[in-house]
Amino acid sequence: MKLWLDGGLQEVEAARVSVFDHGLTVGDGVFETVKAVGGRPFALTRHLDRLTRSARGLGLPDPDQDEVRRACTAVLGANPMPLGRLRITYTGGHGPLGSDRGDQGPTLVVALGETARRPDTTAVVTVPWTRNERGAVTGLKTTSYAENVVALARAHEHGASEALFGNTVGQLCEGTGSNVFVVLDGEIHTPPLASGCLAGITRALAVEWAGARETDLPLDVLQRADEVFLTSTLRDVQAVHRVDDRDLPGAPGPVTAKAMRIFEERAGDDQDP
Repeated sequence: MKLWLDGGLQEVEAARVSVFDHGLTVGDGVFETVKAVGGRPFALTRHLDRLTRSARGLGLPDPDQDEVRRACTAVLGANPMPLGRLRITYTGGHGPLGSDRGDQGPTLVVALGETARRPDTTAVVTVPWTRNERGAVTGLKTTSYAENVVALARAHEHGASEALFGNTVGQLCEGTGSNVFVVLDGEIHTPPLASGCLAGITRALAVEWAGARETDLPLDVLQRADEVFLTSTLRDVQAVHRVDDRDLPGAPGPVTAKAMRIFEERAGDDQDP
C-alpha cells in the first residue's frame, strides 16, 4: 500500500509524520472522506471545496486543490480496489506543544483503505451529550473527533452502528459521521445547518435529488417519525430499522426506498455532481 505525504507517494510502512505535528498534538486539522468506486472518486469537487472551507474556518492556509487532486489520483492508481475509503487529511503541521501554531506550513496526507458496501438498514441510538450549534468549529470537518469516538463506542455497546446527537436547545442535529433524515406524513425532513450539523456532501445531494426539506426538529421526533434514514459518504442513503428501543418494521419504508433508488441512479450517472 502507498499513500501521499507532503509531495509524493510513499510506502505506508515508511511514511512518517512528526510527533510535533499540530494535528497530532492538539487536533489542529481538517479532513475529508471520499468514496472511491473502481478507482474513481465520487463528488471530489464538493469534498475539496468543503476541505477549503474547513481549513479557512480553522485559519489554516487554503490547501492547494490541484495538489490534492494529483495526490488522490496517484494514491488511487497505486492501490487498485473495487470500493475504497479515500482519506484526505490536512493539518497545521509541525508546531509547539501548545495551541499556538508553528511556521513550517501544513501537512497533507492522502491515504486509501478498502471497504465494503454498507447494509441497506441499520440501528441507531441517541446519546446524552449535545452538539454545540454555536461553537468555534461548528460545521467544520476537523480532526478533533474524540467526542465522536466516545459516542460511537456507546452505539456499538447497544448493537447500533451510529449515535445521534441533539443540540443545546434540544433539537435533532446529526450523527457522529452522518446526517439524519426523518419522514413525516410522506415528506422528508432534515435538520438545517443552523442546528450545528455538518454540511454533509451526501446530505446536500439527498436534499436536492429527493426533495427533502430543512426543518427544525425536536430530538423526540425520532420516536414518532414514520421512517428514518442516514446519509454519509460511505452509507449513501441508509434506512434505519431501530432507534434506541423503537423498532421501525419494514425498513426501508417506501419514501426511504425511493430516496435510496434515486441516489444510486443519480450517483451512477455522474461521478462528480
